[in-house]
Amino acid sequence: MRPREQTISVGGIDVHAWTGGQGEPLMVLHGAGGNRGWTRWVEQVAQRFTVWAPTHPGFGRSGDAPWMESIDDLARFYLWLIDAAGLGRPHVLGHSIGGWVAAELATMSPRSIDRLVLVAPGGLKPERGEILDIFYHPPAELRTLSVHDPTTIPEWDELFGRAPTAAELETAVRNQEMTARLTWKPYMHNPRLARFLPRVTNPALIVWGREDRVVPLDCGEQYRRLLGNATLSVLDKCGHLPPIEQPDTFARLVIDFLRGPIRP
Repeated sequence: MRPREQTISVGGIDVHAWTGGQGEPLMVLHGAGGNRGWTRWVEQVAQRFTVWAPTHPGFGRSGDAPWMESIDDLARFYLWLIDAAGLGRPHVLGHSIGGWVAAELATMSPRSIDRLVLVAPGGLKPERGEILDIFYHPPAELRTLSVHDPTTIPEWDELFGRAPTAAELETAVRNQEMTARLTWKPYMHNPRLARFLPRVTNPALIVWGREDRVVPLDCGEQYRRLLGNATLSVLDKCGHLPPIEQPDTFARLVIDFLRGPIRP
């Protein structure tokens, strides 16, 4: 099942996206590290759902958005993209800052989406511990802090096993700069988000790695309490990257949740 790459024009910004699969639409929003494309878990989920995986404005091969200053802005942008791409009422899955975007998007317009999957999202301030300062650590060190055990990751060599090219380094810097613009003040959370999460009664699955050293599991427990119809699934021996660290388990969780019965 080969995905296709395309450009979606939204508000004058060209958004690079991977698209493929069959079935109901699932929009996948990536984290601060950028869009990793058609990885192992995506390939499995695409057997049951049509995956739309856009690259955020200011990241990767998408156009710039110099006016965009917050995760709120990015969430409103993706509501626009849903309309521009004709996705109807898609399921939405977001990881890390992409999960934060998905949560904000859901509070803004819960009827615009179907089911919601949040994977170790930012957005809430931990009651215990703190969110790691991802801008302090060099890339190799941050990667080590982001995963529990690299030796167990099936795609480790494919994703991280060689030195980055000059173009990839340039893209990484661009991604980091845009992440900083969107998340720096206040750092990695929105003090008002907790007030609006109870509005979201869409079925929601929250996935967290028990050994996450980037965003504490405490935040996952907060999301579960605040969302009206949410389940928290915690993966043992897993850090901040469940889709990469345990792709088969993660894909099964997502498929089972999205195909499950409608919950009250």
